[in-house]
Amino acid sequence: MKRIGKVHVLTDTVLQARFSHMELARLAVAGGADVIQYRQKQGSTLEMIETARAMKAVCRDAGAVFIVNDRIDVAMASDADGVHLGQTDFPIALAREILGVNVLIGGSAATIHEARDCLEQGADYIGFGPVFHTTSKEDAGPVSGLAGLRELRAAMDVPVIAIGGIDETNAADVIGAGAHGIAVISCVCCRDDPEEAARRLCARLG
Repeated sequence: MKRIGKVHVLTDTVLQARFSHMELARLAVAGGADVIQYRQKQGSTLEMIETARAMKAVCRDAGAVFIVNDRIDVAMASDADGVHLGQTDFPIALAREILGVNVLIGGSAATIHEARDCLEQGADYIGFGPVFHTTSKEDAGPVSGLAGLRELRAAMDVPVIAIGGIDETNAADVIGAGAHGIAVISCVCCRDDPEEAARRLCARLG
């Protein structure tokens, strides 16, 4: 059975430059995060592969899942556990055809219609949001709120990883609304101590 995880930390070096992707991965898993998603939109493919391979090793040693955002070539080259694909990223159906049945594939959705489409194409879980207001993604779209999350879960029996404005103050509410897990960026990556931030976040989920 594929491990989807409960606490997904998306590494980021745009919102902050104090920590590298590698450092964020190491600190987040030390704090209890069970999934690390490598999110890098710019740079050379060679550098991405080298970084991804190093991050994969950290996750493997910690027993965490390693996912690459968007770039299935980088995911394949680093032997990642999975990929996460947005609505305008590499097509999920084609990714499934290329990567096979054993690789974890997540799909981003902001509506029930988009979520159903992701599942029909072969996604294993839905990244749903933004649940709350977020400044981490400029094109995040309108917030769904907890009501939107509940509506999605009532309509579909699918693992949902909620994203958007989630931190230690509201994470438990998100899980209570039906999410399988949460995905975060700022509340871990942009803190002075990402390891402790991840630890506090995980503690909220019990």
